[in-house]
Amino acid sequence: MKALTIEGIGKVALMEAPDPVAGAGEAVVGLRAAALNHRDVWILKGQYAGLKYPCIPGSDGAGVVVSVGPGADASWVGREVIINPAFNWGPSGSAQGREFSILGLPRDGTLAERIAVPVAQLAPKPAHLSWEEAAALPLAGLTGWRALMGRARLAAGERVLVTGIGGGVALFALQFAVASGNEVWVTSSSDEKVTRAVALGAKGGFRYDLQGWAASAAKAPGPFDVIVDSAGGPGFGDLLDVAAPGGRIVFFGATRGNAPDVALRKVFWKQLSLLGSTMGSPSDWAAMTEFVGRHAVRPVVSDVFPIARGPEAFSLMEKGGQFGKIVLRL
Repeated sequence: MKALTIEGIGKVALMEAPDPVAGAGEAVVGLRAAALNHRDVWILKGQYAGLKYPCIPGSDGAGVVVSVGPGADASWVGREVIINPAFNWGPSGSAQGREFSILGLPRDGTLAERIAVPVAQLAPKPAHLSWEEAAALPLAGLTGWRALMGRARLAAGERVLVTGIGGGVALFALQFAVASGNEVWVTSSSDEKVTRAVALGAKGGFRYDLQGWAASAAKAPGPFDVIVDSAGGPGFGDLLDVAAPGGRIVFFGATRGNAPDVALRKVFWKQLSLLGSTMGSPSDWAAMTEFVGRHAVRPVVSDVFPIARGPEAFSLMEKGGQFGKIVLRL
């Protein structure tokens, strides 16, 4: 089969790889589409734990089951599926266990024509989604769901702020909150991205790169009950100012590094909760996929490349600037 393979730091190419064989309890999925995540770029750049080369990256995929291994339910064969990229979550719903891993490293991932995974990781493809949309859902959708619903426990009538709109997880947080009937605002350094977020249901947005944005936001529309962030860094302290008393700030990344400007007195005086979140449990996955089907949520796809142009897709991902997910068609 053909597979987009990382041979070493900065080296990615379309290569021939052995066809996967389904082991006990596994299925082989013929992939129709796969999506990139920042994780794949970090692996390519040598900036991820547990690196091994060569490897086939990719955590997101959708396709058709072509065979199953011993002990697996044969009724899966021929079904259209998406793949849960969170492996071996563990026994506790509170946090992942020590054996937790994400598809695409150390296990070969979805940037290939076929993949073997345990049938327990499969879910029916939501019928309203195209292959590209379905491939865009798993990792970012699961991460956004757990952050917003599992950790922050969004309630009806609450006002939400999603920072750095444009990335896959941020867009899912926006879409999930809007579909739940909540008032949602966003931040970005781009007026265009704010405008596109409004088209998806946001009430409006703020340019976080402009001085004084937090003070303006705190006055109108007013403080936020739930804030979803992935940047951290020097601007994280602004989120304390726009959070409502008793509010929750949930973050699933720190792309801008640690937050040196966090005034702890604001955290305890406003009785704020700072909540970390990573991926999601099997129950989060089940709840997320059910919600997507019931509310007909459509993932935002930014760009679609044939797998032969995979290196271009990696380059675009590294540059940033996309609005939604970058997808490879297989």
